[in-house]
Amino acid sequence: MDALAAKRARLVEVERELARLRYRHDIAMSAFRFEEATALGPVIAALEKERQALTAVLPAAIEPPTGVVPQLMRPRRRHRKNCSGAKPVG
Repeated sequence: MDALAAKRARLVEVERELARLRYRHDIAMSAFRFEEATALGPVIAALEKERQALTAVLPAAIEPPTGVVPQLMRPRRRHRKNCSGAKPVG
């Protein structure tokens, strides 16, 4: 189990680093610093490859139960008014 826990910990680190680098890449692109953004590309690609390798080795995580699933209610029908002008019977 130690090896499995170590791989999961590494996967968390890789995903955290990927998020940080993607953020830096987006900031660099929006600031027109294309050289910096281009330099981040290979690092991001290498981490993405490592992330894919780790997810292929690790068993699929069991998702926790979400509880009650909400259902959409049907919209209420609006009562139509009597358009003929006659008074309702009764």
